[in-house]
Amino acid sequence: MGAMQTTRILILGGGFGGLYGALALEKTIGKSPGIEITLVNKENYFLFTPLLHEVAASDLDVTHTVNPLRVLLKRARFFNGEVDSIDLDRKTVLVSHGEEHHRHRLPYDYLLIALGSVTNFHDLPGEENAVTMKSLDDAIRLRNRLIELLEAADYDCQSGSRDPLLSVVVAGGGFAGVETVASVNDFFRAALKRYPHVRNEMIRLVLVHAGEFILPELGEALGAYARGKLAGRGVEVRTCTTVTSYSDGVAVLSDGTRIPAATLIWTAGITPNPLLAALPCEKDHGRIVVDRFLEVPAYPGVWAVGDSARVPDEAQGSFCPPTAQHALRQGRVAARNIAARVSGGTPRPFVYRSLGALAAIGHRCGVARVFGMNFSGFFAWWMWRTVYLGKLPRFEKKLRVALDWTLDLVFGKDLVQFEAHRVGATARTDSRMNVGPAASPVAVSADDERA
Repeated sequence: MGAMQTTRILILGGGFGGLYGALALEKTIGKSPGIEITLVNKENYFLFTPLLHEVAASDLDVTHTVNPLRVLLKRARFFNGEVDSIDLDRKTVLVSHGEEHHRHRLPYDYLLIALGSVTNFHDLPGEENAVTMKSLDDAIRLRNRLIELLEAADYDCQSGSRDPLLSVVVAGGGFAGVETVASVNDFFRAALKRYPHVRNEMIRLVLVHAGEFILPELGEALGAYARGKLAGRGVEVRTCTTVTSYSDGVAVLSDGTRIPAATLIWTAGITPNPLLAALPCEKDHGRIVVDRFLEVPAYPGVWAVGDSARVPDEAQGSFCPPTAQHALRQGRVAARNIAARVSGGTPRPFVYRSLGALAAIGHRCGVARVFGMNFSGFFAWWMWRTVYLGKLPRFEKKLRVALDWTLDLVFGKDLVQFEAHRVGATARTDSRMNVGPAASPVAVSADDERA
C-alpha cells in the first residue's frame, strides 16, 4: 500500500490572527488523517496585548497576560523560532531557532501569513532612545525603568535633576498611548507614599497627539471626556502636535516646545512586518492585498490576516482596521476557508461589523462605544475589565487576572524590579544605569491592538 500523502498547513505568527486560525483548523480538520498543522512564532507564548499596559503599571503579574502556545494548541505542531524568508514560488519558508540560529526550510501546501506589525517611528531623530509598548519584554522594561526613576528621584544627591527624572512624554493619542499614559500616571501617584522625598509636583506626564482629539476611534465626545479626566489627574494633553526629535533627555515638539523628560514612550505608529516587503505579491502600504476570502489572488493556497493583510470591508466600502478583534475573526475565517479548500467545500467571505471599542483611562474610569452607544466613567471601566477578562484564553489565566485585580483594590502597587544580573566569580563594581535627564532610555517596541 502506498503511503498517505500529507497535507501541510503552515501558519506564520502566534498573535490573534495566527493563534485563532490554528485553533479553528484544529476544530475543523485537525483530526483528519494526513493533515499536518504547524505554527511558527518567535515567542513560545500568546500575548494578550490589550492588558499590556497593566503589566507595565504593576496592576497585573508579569506572566498572567500570556499563555504557552504548547498548552493552547492540542493537535497543531509548534515551532519556536524566527521567520527568515518566505518563498511563495517554491512554497517554502526559511526559519531559524536557538542562539546559534539553526536553519530549517519548511515546505507547505497551504500558508497563512499572520506576522503582525512592528513600530513605525517615522524616521524620528533619536528613536533609539524611545520606549514603546508592544511586547511583554517591553512592558517589563518600562515597569523596571519607572521604578528605577522613582528610586533615583528619592536620593537627596539627585535634588538638582529630580523633575526631568519623573517627566514622561507619551507620543500617540490612540488606545495604546492613552491607556499607557493613564497607567503610568496612576503608578507614579500611587507610589508617592513609599518615596518620602518625591513630591507630587515633581511628576509630569505629557500626552502628545497629532489629531484634533485623542481616541479618534471612539469619536470626539468620548475623546473630549477622556482628555478632561486625564487633565484632572495631572496629565498634560497636547493635540495637533507631534514629537519631532528626542535626544539628550529632551523631547522637541512640532510647535517648538522643548520638554526635558527622562522617558519618551512611542505609540504613534505601526507598520507591517518588514519580511512582507520581499514578497512578489501585490501590497498596499506594506500590507498584502487579499480578496474577500482573505486569499492572495496571485498565489492560490496563500492567505493573509491581521496587520499583514489589506482586507476589504464590503459593509463599509473601505478596508478593515488593523485591530485584534478583526485579526481574531479573520484568522478563523481564513482557517475555515483553508479547511474548505482541503475538503472540497465552499469558502466564505470575511464579513464583520465591529461591536464596539473600549479604553481604560485610569483611576477606575473608562470610555466605551458599544453598539453605537457611548459609555463613560466607572461603568465603562467595569465593562472594559469584564470584556477583556472574558476574552482572555484559559480559565487559569482568567482566575489569576481576576485575583490580581481584586488584590489591587486592597494593597498598593508592587515596586519590585525584575532584573536579571549575572554574578561573576570575582567581586567587581556594580555600574548602574544613569537615569538622569541625559540618559538614553532602553529602546523597546507598541501597537494599538484592541480585542
